Amino acid sequence: MLSPLDYCLWILTSLLELGVLLCALRARSFLRYFPLSLYMLVAVLSDVSRFAILMRYGFTSVNYLYFYYYSDAILTICLFVALMGLYSHVFKEMGATLYVRIGAVAVLVLTAAVCFAMVRHSQNRLATRFAAELSQNLHFVGAILTYLLWTAVRKLRETRTQLIQFILALGVYFTAFAASYAMAVLYPNSPYSWFTTGAMGLWLPLAWGYTFLKVPESARLQTARVTAGAR
Repeated sequence: MLSPLDYCLWILTSLLELGVLLCALRARSFLRYFPLSLYMLVAVLSDVSRFAILMRYGFTSVNYLYFYYYSDAILTICLFVALMGLYSHVFKEMGATLYVRIGAVAVLVLTAAVCFAMVRHSQNRLATRFAAELSQNLHFVGAILTYLLWTAVRKLRETRTQLIQFILALGVYFTAFAASYAMAVLYPNSPYSWFTTGAMGLWLPLAWGYTFLKVPESARLQTARVTAGAR
């Protein structure tokens, strides 16, 4: 069962996600970073829907279980799309946007195929198992792709502060969840997974909301600061 703390984190996370959308609209960046805005919109709708199903059917119901895992998989796919949107921003001047989209579709399809192969002998492969595997593996893939994107940012000497902060925030998020899944395998009873879910649920909307609200589109970092980590 959910504790009062769980409910508080749930409500606070939903409010922060809604706040990101408002900040994006206020900064007139909703469409410029539409994949990021779309993820937050889906996250808010998912939170509201989960709560409605929870109140109607209960936390231990099959209805809530199915909806939770599949909505989580959809959210992870949306976050993967957001990451590919950041890739498009970085490589836009090189005219590689089309290649980024093709690569994104290929990675997503390949990851889904691998996940299905992993659960193809499971009796509930069309229920929660496939959705859970897809979500977990996409977090690992997202973590790797975010580090590759950060490497590209340093090599290309990208200086757009807003874009850099979006990438770094997403990198922390993907890395934390990838580590959480790894810890769950090594230490099944560890509270790290619960802590990560709560902390990262607050971290990403806080980081993105702050960036939309406080970092103007015209802000630029000095090249030396961007490339300092490569030394």
